[in-house]
Amino acid sequence: MNSQYQILLPKWIVTVNPSFEVLTDYALIIKDSVIDRLIPVDELQIQEDYPGAETIELPDHILMPGLVNSHTHASMSLFRGIADDLHLMDWLENHIWPAEGRWVDRQFIDDGCQLTIAEMIRSGTTCMNDMYFYPDQVARTAQRLGMRAVVGLILLDFPTVWAKDADDYLHKGLAVHDEIKEYSLITSALAPHAPYTVSDEAFEKLSVYSNELDLPVHMHIHETEFEVAEAIKNTGRRPLERLDQLNLVNSNLIAVHMTQLNEFEIERLSETGVHVIHCPESNLKLASGLCPVAQLQDNGINVALGTDSAASNNDLDMLAEMRTAALLAKGVSGDATACNAQQAIQMATINGAKALGLGERIGSIEVKKQADLIGVDLSKCNTQPVYDPVTCLVYAANSQQVSHVWIDGVCQLRDYQLINIDTDEIINKARSWADKMRSTA
Repeated sequence: MNSQYQILLPKWIVTVNPSFEVLTDYALIIKDSVIDRLIPVDELQIQEDYPGAETIELPDHILMPGLVNSHTHASMSLFRGIADDLHLMDWLENHIWPAEGRWVDRQFIDDGCQLTIAEMIRSGTTCMNDMYFYPDQVARTAQRLGMRAVVGLILLDFPTVWAKDADDYLHKGLAVHDEIKEYSLITSALAPHAPYTVSDEAFEKLSVYSNELDLPVHMHIHETEFEVAEAIKNTGRRPLERLDQLNLVNSNLIAVHMTQLNEFEIERLSETGVHVIHCPESNLKLASGLCPVAQLQDNGINVALGTDSAASNNDLDMLAEMRTAALLAKGVSGDATACNAQQAIQMATINGAKALGLGERIGSIEVKKQADLIGVDLSKCNTQPVYDPVTCLVYAANSQQVSHVWIDGVCQLRDYQLINIDTDEIINKARSWADKMRSTA
């Protein structure tokens, strides 16, 4: 028996390969954890070639690469809704940072990460790029639940529950980097919080580690007008200029938000191969500013998508993020052709994979890539009729139509039901945390 094979039979396969092929009435064969074959259904001989293989029919579905959430703070899901309708610095300094100091510990990270992973898988995300405390715990939880993750080796100048100073953050982060080498689904990135929370000396050390270990550097940059103005007042330089002088503006840099950019900076991003992570819904909610996505794309800059945390978004719905990004880019640029449906899907899949250094493994449906896949059912009222499955997916579908999810070839969501996660248990834990926080408010 070929029990290691799974045969998926969707109506459409949106490959997101370099030519962005959309295949109709094709079968996709998974062997163990990888995509083994794409073949027209009328050429498929299941009994002869794959006796005993599991066959999954998806008659009204798009099969596409799993969504890549390129910027998250996973365990902050437990802070969802505690401080809404505030400006960024008020939100951080007066609400989030005090709450973190009071509540965040290893159990908080584990429980919050479980809640996030359940939400992500249920809505079609198969890989997350995280930046938060206790990255070792995030790695263990994600590996245990079957979620692909890049864990951020957080760096700040001030003490937190995770470390006491910059050297301690780096020491602990490098230990996590070594630990996760044994994990099949986890990689790491250096994760300095932002230019305004990290010193030049710490950045210089981090730059050396990034170069020596070829690690991505995941950081909030140019998130608000206030951030840039304060940097100029305090250092005489815009944050990106300072980072450039510290040798951090290069193809390892994952620059999150980037709502405040001038022409020179956009040219510099293009020259150096920096990756930009756009978080449209979080930026809108915090009134942080508008990322010039169309201009970045026109300059050949790799732009990917992230949700940010559920404390600032307030959900982790990448399909919604994709639609918002496409619509916002049109409004900001005044061009209805900007960030078209194909580009929006690429931002949520292959562009994120490339930014995270995973572009050879995930982000598109190609033979020998890992089988990180989702099925989206277009048979519902809101996605009928289907003239173009790509535009239908971006502008009409929603995350409740994600019916199946595979990560590394393992089915994690089948017929809308999570396979390896006890949703009731996770929800009860989240409610317990909320009860504790309310009781001491």
